[in-house]
Amino acid sequence: MKLTPHFSLEEFVRSATAQAKGIDNSLNPTAKADQAVIRNLKTLSENILEPLRDHVCQPIVISSGYRCPALNNAVGGSKTSQHLTGEACDIHIPSIILGKQWMEWIMDNTTFDQLIWERNSAGVHWIHVSCKSTPDKNRHQVLRLSKA
Repeated sequence: MKLTPHFSLEEFVRSATAQAKGIDNSLNPTAKADQAVIRNLKTLSENILEPLRDHVCQPIVISSGYRCPALNNAVGGSKTSQHLTGEACDIHIPSIILGKQWMEWIMDNTTFDQLIWERNSAGVHWIHVSCKSTPDKNRHQVLRLSKA
């Protein structure tokens, strides 16, 4: 299911962790409970990801999108994670330099809720970005997080 010209629902529900652990992380577009999550993913795509993709003229790879509660628990996500509601995703960055450029562009050109530069104990970096379902309620928080 296409959400925007360059982003699909399948990109947001794909998860190596879910696959490895046998967790069903799918969303059903006809299920009322899942429709709000899908609308949030569309808002995130329209307001953040699609404009970024248009700016950088290259694919944006989502490394973690929507997470069902079981998957969120399996990856050690916060109980209030915006990944649970489809308001957040993590973006793979091809290099530190490009990641910093992308962060700066998102800060200057989009209406985001949270923008977090993250790094894990293995030294892998990524960008976490979120957008509330009502974009005028976005907090515009920019953070840096290192996980030990």
